[in-house]
Amino acid sequence: MRAPGQLRAKRCADARFQIGEQTERDWRFNRDLYFRVGEQWEWLDKRPWTDEQWKQYASAPELRTFAAYYDDTLAGYYELRRDTEGGVEIAYFGLLPEFIGQGLGGALLTSAIEEAWSRHRGIAPKRVWVHT
Repeated sequence: MRAPGQLRAKRCADARFQIGEQTERDWRFNRDLYFRVGEQWEWLDKRPWTDEQWKQYASAPELRTFAAYYDDTLAGYYELRRDTEGGVEIAYFGLLPEFIGQGLGGALLTSAIEEAWSRHRGIAPKRVWVHT
């Protein structure tokens, strides 16, 4: 996307579904969600990583992690990563298997895109993208 106006927002009217940034960084959170969400989609690129690689990845200043909860139960997550060309990548995104098919994915993606377009550290992105 090259402009925030391209978004066709999907909202979730169910107040039990909440999304928020993980301000306390914990590499285990990123690692565990990568494995739990990505298993059914065969995410393979980070499976062989060591704990040290996960620590470096999750602590990078250009990475922001968001968690979705339904009734205080973890439902999914996404990661946003600012790239070197002024864009923001939706690096990882998804719901846990038990929450797929409940109409939450569109709202989670809308949140990811809106957060990606928001100014981070005073800098507006040039584009928002995802590599699948």
